[in-house]
Amino acid sequence: MSEEDDEHGCVIALDVGGTGMKGALLGRDRGPLAELRRPTPGAAGPDAVVDAITAIVGTLAEEAAARGLRVHRAGVVVPGVVSEELRTAVHSANLGWRGLPLAALLEARTGLPVTLGHDVRAGGAAECLLGAARGARDVLFVAIGTGIAAVVVCDGRPVRADGYAGELGHVVVEPGGARCACGGRGCLETVASASAIATAFTERSGRRTAGAADVAVRVQQGDSHARAAWDRAADALATALATVTTLLAPELIVLGGGLAEAGGVLLDPVRDRLAARLTFQRRPRLVQAELGDRAGCLGAGLAAWHDTDHATAADSARTGRTGAWYR
Repeated sequence: MSEEDDEHGCVIALDVGGTGMKGALLGRDRGPLAELRRPTPGAAGPDAVVDAITAIVGTLAEEAAARGLRVHRAGVVVPGVVSEELRTAVHSANLGWRGLPLAALLEARTGLPVTLGHDVRAGGAAECLLGAARGARDVLFVAIGTGIAAVVVCDGRPVRADGYAGELGHVVVEPGGARCACGGRGCLETVASASAIATAFTERSGRRTAGAADVAVRVQQGDSHARAAWDRAADALATALATVTTLLAPELIVLGGGLAEAGGVLLDPVRDRLAARLTFQRRPRLVQAELGDRAGCLGAGLAAWHDTDHATAADSARTGRTGAWYR
């Protein structure tokens, strides 16, 4: 790629979450040239979400044209089970997708080559390259928001398993517990996701809350109902993390997502409870993510730049290299 392409080129990056979407134009230096945020219309059905993604990519492409920039590629990361090699959203309980060839669909609609990835794997890879996990080779990155998912990095390589690896939110922590969107019962998401914490507080106190961030504030203010909901979530997280630590021995656990913005209010009790559950295992450091809610979008953009440099869309589909930038 020529220097002129670098100077006048960009990629579109889009992180599709369960409740919100974050989009950006990213230059070669990884800096955002333009940003936008939109709600995810999940309640309107899976087709509406695809329409919304298409609209955001189109809006950012128009912004790039207005700035005299050439868009090389779009990087789109989504939740659920995602196969980067097949360029398919295999399954998303929150968005209603099953076997959706999302990359090809977006390419047909936008006329741009598309790199498809998993939101948490992209965010975790960005943290490994640029954030809290720089230099670490055995890492567990956990994103806690509307749902809970993780990326496992072993010996410097992400574990993908055809897109099925990392579903920490569906580890059972309360057998026979509340029904989960996945169809199971007692999954970690039903106890420790942001929505689960807010629901637990309301059920205990009879008072409405603006969300998990509000519950965290109430914990600091000494609210007993908030403390009970928070402690239950911290216990569940520690249980799940202890299981992963025993199996995979990460040297570092990075907590990200909206809930991790609570900082020590979350990390301190989870760290203490995890330590209490470990005996002979390697004890990982537990830290807060550095890139905040920008991680997924940044990871999407970095993946798009990788594929811009190394493969066309057709080559990526044939060789399975799409999304392999962080290996």
